[in-house]
Amino acid sequence: MIAGNRSINYLRISVTDRCNFRCRYCVPASPFSVIDHEKIARYEEILRITRLACELGITKVRITGGEPFVRKGIFSFLENLCSIKALKDISITTNGALLTQDKIKALIQMGIKRLNFSLDTLDPVKFTSITGRDRFHRVWDSIVTAQALGISPIKINVVALRGFNEDEIEAIAGLTLKYPFHIRFIEYMPMGDSDVERKQQILTQEIQDKIESTLGPLMPMEKEYNDGPAKKFKLANAKGVVGFITPISSHFCSECNRLRLTSRGTLRPCLLNNYETDILNPLRNGATDKELKSIIESTLTHKPLFHSLNDPTAKNIPISHMTSIGG
Repeated sequence: MIAGNRSINYLRISVTDRCNFRCRYCVPASPFSVIDHEKIARYEEILRITRLACELGITKVRITGGEPFVRKGIFSFLENLCSIKALKDISITTNGALLTQDKIKALIQMGIKRLNFSLDTLDPVKFTSITGRDRFHRVWDSIVTAQALGISPIKINVVALRGFNEDEIEAIAGLTLKYPFHIRFIEYMPMGDSDVERKQQILTQEIQDKIESTLGPLMPMEKEYNDGPAKKFKLANAKGVVGFITPISSHFCSECNRLRLTSRGTLRPCLLNNYETDILNPLRNGATDKELKSIIESTLTHKPLFHSLNDPTAKNIPISHMTSIGG
């Protein structure tokens, strides 16, 4: 599929808006309700949409939430997803708290060998503060277990926030000296009604300067075929990779190859824009494969070449919170 001059081959699928964590930058600060079950896309509906998207050129899928592993029946769904031959790359973003050794082994047996973990601090007390849950050791055990079992690469997503974890940036980056992890610092995206203020945002140059002042030069790395938007670097003698995802300081919209399917069954051509297309209700109302493909292709005509998230006066800043979209 083509959107402007971009080839779209990557579908991010949110299977649930529910999560067992309450991360302050992700869920709204004000009270909110989860989506009614009947309004959530069923697994067979997600699989049909995915197969049609693959016929249009999708070859890569990432499963997100909320937290994917809170949804009942997720392993049967993943097994069916892995049977779609057109998919060359299937990965999952998780907080890791529900992953056990047996579950990780099951993922590997299906053919899933890539996991992204969310971990913003190495301090258990801070972890509880940001997530609302005392689960640091459970998450860390999942990460090291996955690494020991052969999951590769293991990517760890870190949202750097002033007044919270800026004093840990060097230590977190330093994990790459001991482990073959891909540590990815992500600039905070001020969207929805989160409990984080824009002034807490730390941009990539400051993060990079902190790392280099303590750990030495970061050497740029070449991008590989399945790489996402992260700019990759390596510390001297490191086993892992330090990456930076820069949606604010240096947006990568012109290179974006992603389409999103939300848990509500809407197609979203851009995470950072409010435009969505409903594909679930047409499917439930008897739309043919041809008609559903037309909806997918039409949605991509609305994929923007830039976002306005770094402009606080813009009117199209996303009003949805991250768990309702799938990051």
